[in-house]
Amino acid sequence: MVRLDANPSQSISEDTPNEIKLPTNLYSDEPPLETDFHREQIDLLIRLLKYWWSDRPDFYISGNLTVYYNEQQLKKRDFRGPDIFVVLGAEKRNRRSWAIWEEGGKYPNIVIELLSSSTAKVDQGAKKTLYQDVWRVPDYFWFHPETMEFAGFHLVNGRYEAIIPTDKGWLWSEQLGLYLGIHEQQLRWLSADGDLIPLPEEQERQAKEQAQQRAEQAQKQQERLAAFLRSQGIDPDQLPE
Repeated sequence: MVRLDANPSQSISEDTPNEIKLPTNLYSDEPPLETDFHREQIDLLIRLLKYWWSDRPDFYISGNLTVYYNEQQLKKRDFRGPDIFVVLGAEKRNRRSWAIWEEGGKYPNIVIELLSSSTAKVDQGAKKTLYQDVWRVPDYFWFHPETMEFAGFHLVNGRYEAIIPTDKGWLWSEQLGLYLGIHEQQLRWLSADGDLIPLPEEQERQAKEQAQQRAEQAQKQQERLAAFLRSQGIDPDQLPE
């Protein structure tokens, strides 16, 4: 748990037991991740979006980071940290946690929870209710990295409605203008055109493969031209410069 007494500037006033001084610059207070699958999935989605939106200064994405959202939460020490969340219209910088009162009242625009046997009931119940009724998160998704269970919801008139998947099983995020879909047993972002958003190393590998293919095609064209010239009695090695 977060120790609010660890720093005097973060302590709760003892003189006003019924009130709370909202602390600043709080550290996150999330438990360890369930499995390697969960950690790798969180890292993957964060890296992908940061790379895809590298030129955008107006968003924040993080994972397994506490979101502090009201005084009552601090009193009860009822902390909630989405596995992955994105806030639009936010300054893109590193943070210790996300405190609503320090961020102009901004809540996440999209939340993704990674299910496990120990968290599925909460993620599909209490957290879903919190995101719908309190945080008012427009897009909420959950994904199980081991069973591949995948679902998404969009907030419509204050209630979550299931997002209808495409014929490929992708789910659309209206907030981000991107799809989420399962690719090689992992959840990935896809563009509005359905293109898989690559990691930098994937894009570099693709560029090398494409360059190699172009070189091979050019070599084949040269070989065909040389064969044609020979069929016409012309030595391709003796052509005038």
